[in-house]
Amino acid sequence: MAEVRMTNINKSFGAVEVIPDLSLTIPDGSFSVLVGPSGCGKSTLLRMIAGLEDVSAGEIHIAGEDVTGAKPSDRGIAMVFQSYALYPHMSVRQNIGFGLKLAKTPKDEINRRVGEAAEILQLGPLLDRKPRQLSGGQRQRVAIGRSIVRKPKVFLFDEPLSNLDAALRTQMRVELAELHAKLNATMIYVTHDQVEAMTMADQIVIMKDGIIQQVGRPMELYNAPQNPFVAGFIGSPRMNLIEGRIAEARKSKILGIRPEHIDVSPDAGEWEGRLRYVEHLGSDTVAYVDSEAAGRITVRLPGEVAISTGDAVFLTPRANNIHLFRADGTVERA
Repeated sequence: MAEVRMTNINKSFGAVEVIPDLSLTIPDGSFSVLVGPSGCGKSTLLRMIAGLEDVSAGEIHIAGEDVTGAKPSDRGIAMVFQSYALYPHMSVRQNIGFGLKLAKTPKDEINRRVGEAAEILQLGPLLDRKPRQLSGGQRQRVAIGRSIVRKPKVFLFDEPLSNLDAALRTQMRVELAELHAKLNATMIYVTHDQVEAMTMADQIVIMKDGIIQQVGRPMELYNAPQNPFVAGFIGSPRMNLIEGRIAEARKSKILGIRPEHIDVSPDAGEWEGRLRYVEHLGSDTVAYVDSEAAGRITVRLPGEVAISTGDAVFLTPRANNIHLFRADGTVERA
């Protein structure tokens, strides 16, 4: 385990500055997720931690040691990529232990470590299979096993679930969270999927244009976003961000209200509107409402609700759940 500390990190590709000036601490033993839209700099930052990208300025420390100029192999890290990168002609056992074999680790030690990793990842019955005989989720577990046997100080994950279907992604989120609990290791995980961030992280780092927007625990970011970008990025469906007269009446530039914090009535309410589209999902109902006063509003109601496209409705935001943002984008009240 190890703390990862980045101080005044800058990264430029020629004249293009992708990370202007970033300082961040990844606590020892944490599961920290770097999240943001494509091009926000999260993968570049991960690659700088790994030593796969040079740092233009600043310092990176892992476990108290300055590794800014160190080779990837000398940083005590292991990285799991989006692609599994397994050797097709090797068995699962051979794939997991290949890095140790290259390092000339004694055969008994290789077998012991591979066995431990296989037990943690439930790969025991699959050790003699080839990658083509495995599912996508099983292949990703093999790639993770290859990292575990190296006993790194820090695990780095670069969008490892992107190639999996929805059901497998859900399963693997659970397995990765359980793996973190078993290993009690420092893990840094990159994704553009805020659901992955919310469900797995104990620390989320939200980035935009190479700049950290907010750092905190998942529900801290959900309940108290510090700017409209964070407010709109975290949560699904996304927070309603309303400008104009409604926000101005509360002396703010933007009023934010989450879809689940809006009450719907057929008779009376603060904003009148008409249902543009309704999604009946069983566990909840998501409605998209066109309102002259508030614009297009998304509402989420628990369970199955008897409303249909075209119905007239009245919406009332719950006062205690309103978020107000100033003209400069900072939070006024949440």
